[in-house]
Amino acid sequence: MTRINLALQGGGAHGAFTWGVLDRLLEEEGLEIAAISGTSAGALNAAALKAGWLADGAAGARASLARLWADVAELGDLRLAPWLKALWPQAAAVADFVTSTMPVSPAGIAAQLVTPYAWGPGWSNPLEPVVRRLDFAGVCADKGPQLFIGATRVKSGRIRVFSGEEITPAVLLASACLPTVFQAVEIEGEPYWDGGYSGNPALFPLFAPDLPDDVLIVSINPMERPGLPVTPMEIQDRINEISFNAALLGELRAIGFVRRLIAEGRVERGRMKDVRLHLIADDATMTALSAGSKLLPNPRLIESLHQAGRRAASKFLRAGRAKLGHEATLDIASLLS
Repeated sequence: MTRINLALQGGGAHGAFTWGVLDRLLEEEGLEIAAISGTSAGALNAAALKAGWLADGAAGARASLARLWADVAELGDLRLAPWLKALWPQAAAVADFVTSTMPVSPAGIAAQLVTPYAWGPGWSNPLEPVVRRLDFAGVCADKGPQLFIGATRVKSGRIRVFSGEEITPAVLLASACLPTVFQAVEIEGEPYWDGGYSGNPALFPLFAPDLPDDVLIVSINPMERPGLPVTPMEIQDRINEISFNAALLGELRAIGFVRRLIAEGRVERGRMKDVRLHLIADDATMTALSAGSKLLPNPRLIESLHQAGRRAASKFLRAGRAKLGHEATLDIASLLS
């Protein structure tokens, strides 16, 4: 049995790519997921996987993830006020059509001009019913993969990582709280925003001595995007991608530094974690999508990304399955150069 840890990035509806990756990994014989660190959509994927796994093993995890994304696909444009969707059920479909036929997104522009607090006390988080349908007895259980969920403290900008019984519906909602779209989530009197600002995802919880050395990152935010952004929306989209990758790149630099010290004999083996990193990504697919589509979950997009994730995971397993547990397949130096 090969034990690995998973690090799942956030990215709204693009998290359906991660669903596809997990769907394929759960089919693989002899692979055990020891721990998962997740942010935003990665946090939802992690919670759904664990809850389903404890109910019925790999088959239960796959079914739980499928239910999660079927629920998300019904939400429509996350930038539209919930009361508007209730009064006008076709609002999400109209917004989807307009966004696909216009060079700019009216809902995206509105999200930059109108704070979510403008809707007043009648505002509700559209993700809340989806999150509350998860089995939190399973999510918080001592058995199964350990879960680490990251959220950003609004006041300090620092990350807080929740685990075990700390993980509640509010924690998952906080981890996925984009501040231009959702009102901050309060936990123990403190406001939180999306964990992607401070760790997308956080890798350090996976360095515990009792966890395996292999960390498989599922990336859905392109590290590189060809061309120069020139329109206001393109510029904002790329700024968001860069900021959401910054914390991860910082941790990767630290891991690379420690690995060099160990390899050169400057640090005794066993004193520090010699992490073996792996990566599943599909930048070609992701760069073809606008950042705005992260807030437009629809069945077509979600199924397309699910299939892309399955293909990317199969490609990784063909090339790197035998190396899991033995050597890294991610060249950190090349990634950071």
